[in-house]
Amino acid sequence: MIPVVTPKEMNQIDQLAPEPIDELIQRAGIATAWRARQIMKGTYGKRVVVLIGKGNNGADGRVAADHLSSWGVKVKIVTAEQSMSAIPSCDLLIDAAYGTGLKRAYVAPVSSYPVLAVDIPSGICGLTGEALGEPIKADSTITFQAMKPGHLLSPGSTHCGDISIADIGLDVSKAQTHVVEKSDIMSWLPKKKTDQHKWASACWVVGGSPGMSGAPFLASRAAQRSGSGYVRMSVPGGLTETFSEVVGFPIPETKWEEEITLSEMSRFHSMILGPGLGRTKSTIKSLQKVISTIKAPMVLDGDALFAIGQDFSVDQDNETEMILTPHDQEYEYITGHRPGKNRIKDVQEASQRMNVILLLKGPVTIIGNPDGRCFVVTSGDQRLATAGTGDILSGIIGGMLAQGVAPFEAAIIGAWVHGQASKSCAELGMVASDLLKPISEVLNETYVG
Repeated sequence: MIPVVTPKEMNQIDQLAPEPIDELIQRAGIATAWRARQIMKGTYGKRVVVLIGKGNNGADGRVAADHLSSWGVKVKIVTAEQSMSAIPSCDLLIDAAYGTGLKRAYVAPVSSYPVLAVDIPSGICGLTGEALGEPIKADSTITFQAMKPGHLLSPGSTHCGDISIADIGLDVSKAQTHVVEKSDIMSWLPKKKTDQHKWASACWVVGGSPGMSGAPFLASRAAQRSGSGYVRMSVPGGLTETFSEVVGFPIPETKWEEEITLSEMSRFHSMILGPGLGRTKSTIKSLQKVISTIKAPMVLDGDALFAIGQDFSVDQDNETEMILTPHDQEYEYITGHRPGKNRIKDVQEASQRMNVILLLKGPVTIIGNPDGRCFVVTSGDQRLATAGTGDILSGIIGGMLAQGVAPFEAAIIGAWVHGQASKSCAELGMVASDLLKPISEVLNETYVG
């Protein structure tokens, strides 16, 4: 896992370091010089322009310039205050003008040359990723010890290029936010059992409404593809014929919560509530009763998020482990406002306040735990911005829960696998059901390592 800290947290980490700031600048500058050398594939005959500012970011750039010069690179230093219409001809531009603490608008000079940004592209807010003025667009970014939210949140994520993290000896062990890596997923996946039977990993999906059975069906199929041995699907008042291995179970159109008894639920290890369920008064009432009664780990998606609304609260001693999976509009249903510019902080605070695991969908997926921990998943892309993919995500998480994976890890695995599966699909014209087969392929490849 890759630590993520805010600019303020990184400043505090710098101050607590046993080494003086000058030593840290030396280390950062040397790391930058080596990264530049890698990008240029050598130093012989190379020309580098270093754009520097007045702060520590500029100091990193000056150290990098000194080392590159000592290796025979022709280096030209340009200060951020100099008025320039364009960057001089070069093999690489090192952007060390402004770092993560920039708070004012910045207009980057025009450059047609490869750009290596130091810490973060100048003009990108390190906390929120927002563009301050007209930021530089880097091909590569080198940052130090930890990523910053601005590397991950849009539009900052589109300005960084490939990101490398240099170890300069700082202690980031107390970071509560991390970017998930494949190795983390491998360590959290459920262990394979040779004596497994279908009821050992059963998941119940309740969703859909007359004419809207597609959403729960996608969630059910995704739960199967994720390893759930038995998946039951119930559509209030709807048809139960599913034409697949999914088991249909009839429940009435109203007061269906009475059919989901505690004795019946004892056979299931997870539940998915809400995909395509509808928003009638009776449906909302039934949902609220089930949520407050069932003790199995559950995923709340779609109309279940609308049902719990702004009045939703979970007793701090409640044993039910809930995973809420909103997009921005659904986040507003449950919190009363849309996510702000600092999406990571919003997820952390909402998760702690509501005592739930909160997964916020978007260009990057952010998962918050009530204890303050937070993970960012970057495996997906624009292919997931199509109807039904959220139902698939809920199904993957439900499948993981059914196999005994802890809820926080199940949500992270679900988001990562969801994104990885999309990479096997067509970039144009992908539909949600295209994700189903790649889910099991991603999981099998990850198990193998």
